[in-house]
Amino acid sequence: MGSPTTKIEPLGAVRERVLATLRQDIIAGRLGPGDRLVERELAERFGVSRVPVREAIRALVAEGFVLFESARRTVVRRLTPTDVKELFELREALEVYAAGLAAARATPEALAELRELLDRAATATEAGDAETITDINTRFHDRILALAGNSLLISVMEPVDGRLRWLTRRNEEWPQLLTEHRELYDAIASGDPERARARALGHVQANYRSTVRHLFGEDTGG
Repeated sequence: MGSPTTKIEPLGAVRERVLATLRQDIIAGRLGPGDRLVERELAERFGVSRVPVREAIRALVAEGFVLFESARRTVVRRLTPTDVKELFELREALEVYAAGLAAARATPEALAELRELLDRAATATEAGDAETITDINTRFHDRILALAGNSLLISVMEPVDGRLRWLTRRNEEWPQLLTEHRELYDAIASGDPERARARALGHVQANYRSTVRHLFGEDTGG
């Protein structure tokens, strides 16, 4: 009998695995602003060559998570107040629009999915499980985008979705977020697009103020 063959993971799959792990490490705070990403160390950590690590780092640069401080130094970005403001301005424009469409188009089955996510968020909030809360809250907003039924809207949000998760992970006012999401659900379930848009606007603006307080120790005055 011959020796068993070793399955070789395609380079693209290796890159995606490294990229997804590093992205999640940044979003969850395991890699913080200013932390270095060293190709050699990461290649050893993942048990891969430097090529997929280098490609993953370039993807993180394109996504806005890290930057090249010099030819030999790559670090996790430190978000500025302007970065945060611009991201939330985009989120406000798109999510408010999506909420109105969702209110007009939501089916009973889709609303049941949102309720289930809220129930899971309540359990995670009670347990203080920050990573699970962030994941469920992201899914909640993703479902609202899906309910809007506009594929172009989803494609516009996709490039900044990771950075928005990174920001909202830093807002640890979990019970308040749960209350706001329940109110947003009620507005969408009412079938009234105007009410849904107003509730989404209030939610995004409140989340912006909370995020600024947590990141910079100041309020926006808004």
